[in-house]
Amino acid sequence: MKNDFFVFDTNTLISSALIKNSTNSQAIDKAILLGTIAFSQSTFEEFTEVLFRKKFDKYFSGDDERWILVDRLEANSKLFTPDLIIKDCRDPKDNKFLELAISASAACIITGDKDLLVLHPFKRIPILNAVDFISSF
Repeated sequence: MKNDFFVFDTNTLISSALIKNSTNSQAIDKAILLGTIAFSQSTFEEFTEVLFRKKFDKYFSGDDERWILVDRLEANSKLFTPDLIIKDCRDPKDNKFLELAISASAACIITGDKDLLVLHPFKRIPILNAVDFISSF
């Protein structure tokens, strides 16, 4: 592995928070075991904003439980400031994950998003779903 930075898209992070012991949750645990999760300001803000949406209230006993998740990810992450603009993804909202991966020289991007998966590999960075990440790393 060229380094130990891993990029997760927001849906994968949210899924892991909502479904304990899911494949996505196992992928995050493995990434933390192997290295560090990479975030940019925009990817971290998006994760936090989505996690606190009212529609997810039924999955948590309160905001404290959500903040514990945020703190765990923050403690196992490094913040990068991408200094490039990428417009290669067919969903423009996903370009921020590609920018982050390039800036961090990430080992891979973990996602279930077809708009990102179709780009595998992106500039020599693998784009994998959680199952493939777990079995490959």
